[in-house]
Order: sequence, then structure tokens, then C-alpha cells
Amino acid sequence: MPDKDMCECCGKITDRSEEERKRLIHRLNRIEGQIRGIRGMVENDAYCTDILMQSAAVNAAVNAFNRDLIANHIRGCVVRDIRDGKEEVIDELVVTLQKLMK
Repeated sequence: MPDKDMCECCGKITDRSEEERKRLIHRLNRIEGQIRGIRGMVENDAYCTDILMQSAAVNAAVNAFNRDLIANHIRGCVVRDIRDGKEEVIDELVVTLQKLMK
């Protein structure tokens, strides 16, 4: 079993405060609930427009989650790595932002 603090794919971790972790988990729990609600709407043959409005709300919630996470990433991980002389983090950030903006 991999070290719980280490990402298997890249070997990097983010040391989040308990408050930040709880805030992110809370957002994800709300998104998960919204998704379950949409599934229930589909199962109950809800009107397409109603489902689409709920889907748009989920997209907005995921975008808000991503904005919060990227802001924390820049303020924390990116600043730390630049201070440590690891300027490759800038290229990584650019690639990440390009993927988010597709």
C-alpha cells in the first residue's frame, strides 16, 4: 500500500491545513450529493430542462472547487517550489491551467 501522503503518479504531496482539507471535502460532498440528485432525476424521468439546470449547477460547483484549489496551489505549492529553486513548477502550472481551460 502506498504512503498515504504521497501521490503515486508524481511523488508529490500538498500539506493542507485541517481547515482547508475540511472545506475541500465539504465542497466535494455537496457536489456528490448534487450528482446523486441528478441521477435520481434521470431515474424518475424528470423533465430534460430541469436536469440540465441541475447539471449546470454541478458544473458551477466543480468550477468553484477548481478555482479554490488552484488558488491554494499557487499560494502554497508554487510559491514554495519557486523559493526552493524548482522553477519547473511554472511549466507544470501552465499545463494544468491549459487543461482546466479546455
